[in-house]
This record gives sequence, C-alpha cells and structure tokens, in this order.
Amino acid sequence: MTDPHLLTISEILSNEATRVHEFPVARDRVFLAHAAVCPLPFRIASAVQEYAEKCTRGDQEEQFPASEFQKLRGLAARLLSARADEIALVGPTSLALSFIAGGLSFRKNENIVIYQDDYPSNVYPWMALSKQGVEVRLLNTRELGEIRAVDVLGQVDEQTRLVALASCHFISGYRIDLNAIGKALRQRNILFCVDAIQTLGAFPTTVENIDFLAADSHKWLLGPSAAGILYVRKDLQERLPPMVYGWHNVRCPNFVAQGEIVFRGDARRYEAGSHNLFGLAGLKACLELVLEVGIENIAAELLRKRAFLVSAIHEKGYTVLQADAPSNNASGIASFFRTGADLTELHTRLSAARITTSLRTDRCGKRYIRLSPHFYNTDAELGRFLDCL
Repeated sequence: MTDPHLLTISEILSNEATRVHEFPVARDRVFLAHAAVCPLPFRIASAVQEYAEKCTRGDQEEQFPASEFQKLRGLAARLLSARADEIALVGPTSLALSFIAGGLSFRKNENIVIYQDDYPSNVYPWMALSKQGVEVRLLNTRELGEIRAVDVLGQVDEQTRLVALASCHFISGYRIDLNAIGKALRQRNILFCVDAIQTLGAFPTTVENIDFLAADSHKWLLGPSAAGILYVRKDLQERLPPMVYGWHNVRCPNFVAQGEIVFRGDARRYEAGSHNLFGLAGLKACLELVLEVGIENIAAELLRKRAFLVSAIHEKGYTVLQADAPSNNASGIASFFRTGADLTELHTRLSAARITTSLRTDRCGKRYIRLSPHFYNTDAELGRFLDCL
C-alpha cells in the first residue's frame, strides 16, 4: 500500500492546492525550462531559509553538523547506486569535471574521446588537455547528440584512456545508453566520465559502469545552483589526486599544518575548504524530494509528457528533434523548429504569455525552442503552451 505521507505525482497533478503549495512558480507561470535553471520548490526554499535562520544564532558550520553531511552523502549515493564514500560535494558541474580532467595523468600518445557538441562544461576541460600532448578525438554522430555505443567504440583504440560524454544531450534530448557504453569501455580498460546534469533527478542514472560522474542540482534535481555532486569510484580515488588543497581535504589535526600532504581516504579529498552550506541545505532537501516521489515514477511521467508534446507539436507543423527516439533514449526534453519560422519571436511571445521555455542554437546557427517540463506540470499547462503555437 502507498504510504499516505509520501508525495505522489498523482496527488500533485490532481490537487491544485497541493501543487501550487509545493511548486509556487505554478501560481504565476507555466515553467517548461527545467533543462536550464529550475525554480525552487517550496520545501527546498524552506530548507535553505530554515538553515539561514539557524545561522543567525551561532556558528554557521555548527548549524550543519557532521550527521547532516552523512545523510546528504547517503541520499546522493542512494540515487546513484553508489557508496557514500564515493560522493564529493563539489559545486558547479564545470568545476567537478575540471577536477577530473586536471587530476588525471596521461602518457605520451594517449587519447581521449569527447563530443564537441555537448554542453561546453563537458568540452573545454578535455580540450585543454591537448596542451599536455593528449590527442582529443571528436565523435561523429548521425544526428545532433545521438551517441550510440557503436559510435563510441568506432573511435577508441588501445591508446584511448578515457571517454567523456553527457548522459543526455542538452538540445536534442537524446539520452545515451550509459550501461552499454560503460560496459564496453570497461572491457577495454577505458575510463568513462559522465556529465549527468540532464538526467539526474529525471531518469535513473546509476554508476555501476561509470568511473566518474558530475552533476549540479539546479536543473532536474530542482535544487540550488552551485550545489552539486562529484562521484569518483572508490578504487580510482588514489589515481585521481585533488587539484586543490585546503584545511578540509588535507589532514591537519587541530588545524595545524603538517610536514607532508596526506589527503582524506575517501571522496572528501576533493572538498578543499568550507562548503556552500546554504546550497547543501537545499541539495539535501531536493534529493529527499526526488527520492520521495520516486525516480522511476518521474521518468515515466516525463516520457508521457514528451510523447504528448511531440504528437501535438507535429500537428502544428513543426519538427521535433529525436521525435522517434525509443523510450530508453528519449528524455524530458523536446526541442522543435520549423524552416522559415522566427523562433526568437515565438520565444518572446511565449514569455509574454508567462510561459517559460528555452531558446537554443546549434553549431550551424539553427535555432530551436526547447521544452523541458517536469513531473509537476499539468496537461492543462502543456495545452496553454500549444495554444500559443
């Protein structure tokens, strides 16, 4: 029997009072841009506010005790099917990915494989390695963001050290098969790094076949900006030295600097100094929310919404990227265009109607309207958007 105290998607979508209480943005607008930067749900904002209020009464760090860190790492580990000691609390995704790219050592003639049309956060840290003599190979794909295992394996060889990909393309919405790619790379002793910001909180994103993973919480996790997660597989932590040094990640009993640098024995080695505690208060609350609603339930609802939108947008004469993607590759993103249509004007018109979407541009200059509703958006809200088309 369903626990009556747990928030469910059916309750949210059938009880408007509950919906607008939990997601106050719904009072003012139709927000369909969670692949960009999300509005905070009420309980996440309340968690940050509650922590801030506690901070008026004493030491900020004492108001976020070690037990809260343990709970937070446990929640993240549960969502990723990881171990708590594999979770580092590192803010922006860009920073976490840069820690990985900068921390790894490469031998002469080794190469890495990336996708140049991924979001820049998952491109530039790897491109920079070319200055060290690392060959940076760029994937070719049939369609924007459509990365299949066969495409990856066609680019790797015995000199490939690492493949760095996004779990889902930020424009096309194509969700890659992490398990198939990860298993194939592990068989070849090639490291696999994943930028998971477009799936964590939206679709099951587990690390059984992943070596490194990074994701901030300000998209599908419905959390604050710069409150993110870095996963480093336990047996790789000694091989990935930290890029930063401080009182928190280097042992310093009684805050006395020692004669040698000895890092912490778990993923906390990547957390050099004081934490963004306001962000972590929100991160803990959003992880609890996603786990309460259920990631499988969220994924099913996002796929249902996407199928509805794809069909309706086609009827309006537009083309949707990856419209026929199978369910295991589809995501919560639906980006569309129409030759000759002024999408900038449409984006402006939608905004004036209090409907928030994203305007995105590919390498060739083609523009798209990107829709990324979350589980709390109603069919009536999607209908309001379609009326504007």
